Amino acid sequence: MNFANFNPSRVLIIQTAFIGDVILTLPLLQKVRAIFPNAEVDFLAIPTVENLLENNPDIAQLVIYDKHHRDRGFRAFFSLTRRLRRRQYDLALIPHRSIRSAFLAYCSGIPHRIGFNRSAGKFLFTRSIPYPRGVHESTRNLHLLKPFGVDPFEKIFPQLYFDDVDMASVREWIADGRKTSNFPMIAMAPGSVWNTKRWPPEYYTELAKKLIQEGFRVVLVGGSADREVADKISHALKDHVLNAVGEFTLRQSAYIIKLSHLLITNDSAPLHMGVAVGTPVVAIFGPTVKDFGFYPYGALDQVVELDGLKCRPCGVHGGNKCPINTFECMINLKPDMVFSRVSKVLNLLQGSENKG
Repeated sequence: MNFANFNPSRVLIIQTAFIGDVILTLPLLQKVRAIFPNAEVDFLAIPTVENLLENNPDIAQLVIYDKHHRDRGFRAFFSLTRRLRRRQYDLALIPHRSIRSAFLAYCSGIPHRIGFNRSAGKFLFTRSIPYPRGVHESTRNLHLLKPFGVDPFEKIFPQLYFDDVDMASVREWIADGRKTSNFPMIAMAPGSVWNTKRWPPEYYTELAKKLIQEGFRVVLVGGSADREVADKISHALKDHVLNAVGEFTLRQSAYIIKLSHLLITNDSAPLHMGVAVGTPVVAIFGPTVKDFGFYPYGALDQVVELDGLKCRPCGVHGGNKCPINTFECMINLKPDMVFSRVSKVLNLLQGSENKG
């Protein structure tokens, strides 16, 4: 089909993967709103990201699909498809490569369904887009709009939105934690869903000590699943660290990152939050590599990794255990190496502020 004069009334974006994947789908959402300004654009995602998206002005309706719990099974699946049919979408964009996402769009009766040719459900699409390798995930997702004449290489940063409660809650907590101090903050996100993506907590502790000596206040961010690793760091640093892990919503955690001079993080969701809020990111990559396309892409952002290891990468997502039982990609990535890169970014940041 020639989409030259295509003018949809309603568009559905389906992304039911992890938090970071959803954030990296936001540039796609933002571009859809730009090229189809009169269309209602709905977004289908999992419950974990509801707080992150619920106040996004680009989303007409946020459709929550609890595929692992409440909406698990065929009955709930087809109940959802009936609900989607009633919305009468003209177009579905499906960056998620699962067959379930493709089947969902197909069963919802959406006439135009665009996804990647690497999707397990590509045979259910009306248009399959070649899956581009060696590009950033946000750029990759924008390739789904090539049939509409969009340049997928336009650099678009995801946007997150905060309300007054988010900002007031965070600022009040920070002010109380700082007491009379007014040190600039550096955020650290030491957690990850995948164990092999976690830089050792004792390394984070050593790095934090160096930053504290330089006059910074360290704040730990992450979800409730990251509490154990964060508590180890917090206990070692005592009153010199603010521990926000598990204490705030996704939006509020992102706002803490926004208020920080810098974010130091594993290859996990906070990395993409940092990019979205414009805070410089120093990301620590162990089992994963930049070629996968999930690196930070701000002007000052950095990835610290060990080059030359034959075992890297060992998986797209990492894993719970090092496949060769060495964990060399993280163990040999010493705190001094990360501190050196952090110092470089801080110097560049100071230089840009002085010019401004």
